Amino acid sequence: MSVNIGVLGMQGDVAENIAATRAALGRAGIKGTVRQVKTPSEISKLDALILPGGESTMMGQMSLVNGAIKTIKDKIQKGMPVFGICAGLILLSKNAKDRIVGKMDQPLLELLDVRVERNAFGRQRDSFEAEITAQPIGIPKSRGVFIRAPSIEGIGKDVQTVSKFNEKVVAVKQGNILGVAFHPELTGDVSWHRYFVSMIKPQNNQKQQNQKPKQNNQKPKQQNSKPKPQNNKK
Repeated sequence: MSVNIGVLGMQGDVAENIAATRAALGRAGIKGTVRQVKTPSEISKLDALILPGGESTMMGQMSLVNGAIKTIKDKIQKGMPVFGICAGLILLSKNAKDRIVGKMDQPLLELLDVRVERNAFGRQRDSFEAEITAQPIGIPKSRGVFIRAPSIEGIGKDVQTVSKFNEKVVAVKQGNILGVAFHPELTGDVSWHRYFVSMIKPQNNQKQQNQKPKQNNQKPKQQNSKPKPQNNKK
């Protein structure tokens, strides 16, 4: 199979996620392409999408302006796997507030049934790297970088807690949505990206496999074997 994966390229860790996803595909033995996407047309052709870390308000506003946010939401609602990392997690959430500022006026996809607190681990100067365990999805040990990282303060009934750090929920899964508060792409550890690519089912290939060749049900025309009467009149 071959998959078509996009990394939303409005702002943030785009190149790092492209590299990590390509490495994950290679280790998983899956063929595919990974590229930066921005426009609704580019996003509409994807089998999966990564919303990278960065600045969630800026990403949301830029996606709103060019119409990409509508296409992203539609694709995810139809089952496309999406991986939200830090800012991407915030963008996916139904509700977000800042630890200091409070309620934020920012565009959200409102698809992941969680309540997120921005900057839950501190500001830029408080950044750190830590070991992360995610046994529910088969990741016994990994590394994650926390940069102005959010935490998940409330989850809906259909949301699975995947990982905690210092008693705070930092990774969740809801159907085709995977969200993490940290940056796995900055560590050289591709465990999370490898799990994400395992969630992908290429839409175009499936459609081709499900299409059966059309059968010709028309019966062949029978030739008239009787000779035509000859007109001997002159």
